[in-house]
Amino acid sequence: MLKMRRGNQMKKIIHAPLISIGIIVLDLVTKYMADSMVEPYEPVNVLPFFNLVNVENRGAAFSMLSNLGNGFFIAVALLAILFILYLLIRTEENPVSLALILGGAVGNLTDRLYYGHVRDFLDFHVGGWHWPSFNVADSALTAGLALLLIQALRPARPAPDKPGQTSPPMQQ
Repeated sequence: MLKMRRGNQMKKIIHAPLISIGIIVLDLVTKYMADSMVEPYEPVNVLPFFNLVNVENRGAAFSMLSNLGNGFFIAVALLAILFILYLLIRTEENPVSLALILGGAVGNLTDRLYYGHVRDFLDFHVGGWHWPSFNVADSALTAGLALLLIQALRPARPAPDKPGQTSPPMQQ
């Protein structure tokens, strides 16, 4: 059992940072590419349902609460990052969901610190209806939160038997 815990701990120590760093790098590189190839607020049609855009998001998801200011979102992001790091250290569970959330939070925090807003560039639409633009960090945050929700709703696994302990007989 101890070996298994240490093995899981080693996987967590290696996998979580790699996932988070991968998300951060991918987010920053794609934002840089969008900034250098797409004029602000001039969509580039890629597919009938997808555009590349270059827009500023000064709020939270879908630009909500933008009137609270950048400092508020920086503080919230820092608190969230500290909480996710705490959970990564404390949890025995698979760290993928937390690593995705961490990478997304750091990617968007980097934008807020450097630019004073988050850079969004992915624009999906159907007809005249557009989903709010987003970026790789937003996608990682969403995927991580979805995985976390699935993990929370999944039935708990029964505890393994301890050596020398017998399971109760099955009833028929």
